[in-house]
Amino acid sequence: MKKGTLLFFVLFMGVSGLQAKSTAEELKAKHVQEQMQKEKRFAKEQKFYQGKEYNLSEQKVDPNDLDSIPDIKPDYDFDMTDVYRDDI
Repeated sequence: MKKGTLLFFVLFMGVSGLQAKSTAEELKAKHVQEQMQKEKRFAKEQKFYQGKEYNLSEQKVDPNDLDSIPDIKPDYDFDMTDVYRDDI
């Protein structure tokens, strides 16, 4: 009886050890896949941030067009007395 129980525990521990190794390998493979996806996304974002593949010449402003925009003069007569009033 003791030998059968001992054999059962040895087999059970061996099987669970194999499962632990396989799950560890699966987790490692999953982690590697996630990191590869992050690297691909990073490479794609870097292409965007560096702007080497984009033609932005259509968005440039012509300096001659800026002359037709009127200047807005600042309003320097700001009065703070209304801010400190107590009767509101």
